[in-house]
Amino acid sequence: MIVKRLGLVEYAPALEAMRVFTAQRGAATADEIWLLQHPPVYTLGQAGKPEHLLQNPAAIPLVHIDRGGQITYHGPGQLVAYLLLDLHRRKLKVRELVWLMEQAIIDTLAGYGLAAARKDGAPGVYVAGDKIAALGLRVKNGCSYHGLAINVDADLTPFGWINPCGYEGLKTIRMKDFGIDASVEQVGECLLAHLQRLLPPIGETHNADPPPHAAEAARVGS
Repeated sequence: MIVKRLGLVEYAPALEAMRVFTAQRGAATADEIWLLQHPPVYTLGQAGKPEHLLQNPAAIPLVHIDRGGQITYHGPGQLVAYLLLDLHRRKLKVRELVWLMEQAIIDTLAGYGLAAARKDGAPGVYVAGDKIAALGLRVKNGCSYHGLAINVDADLTPFGWINPCGYEGLKTIRMKDFGIDASVEQVGECLLAHLQRLLPPIGETHNADPPPHAAEAARVGS
């Protein structure tokens, strides 16, 4: 497993790099996890509805992308982790990977004293019903890209200009709201440790029993 800590990266070049990596990888290519942040950007999934962008007074760029799901926002202060994995080699199904990603987020937040949970019918991770982390994946030829995002200390104002992940009135929160002053980099290292712990080694079967909604998360993103 190769880990890349990339800092602040424009969205479009990162997306293209993921696509190129996935298209060019072979049977022996090492899996990678990228930890980074993006400048302000909205992304809209394949079946996303433009009307979920309610207003855009800051003229934040909108990028149409190839993951599942509706619209979401990325910006500084939000931890983004991209998982470029060969699922066949790790004997992982997509819904199992979604479950693992959610569990890694839940365990990361627990380490900071936050009780986070999944929510039936609404992919992502929540604290007291409010969304603190989102997921979205694309799987091509058995290999995943895109990943997850955790709001650490990001400006949440741009979330108020959209229906986050297509849900009207969904409240989006961040770790800072609970008095947590950890940096994006520190949270990233905690998340990385949990991802590495939960991901099955190459060639081993994963025995977790994902909840039913994980299959929907794998399809639509959040």
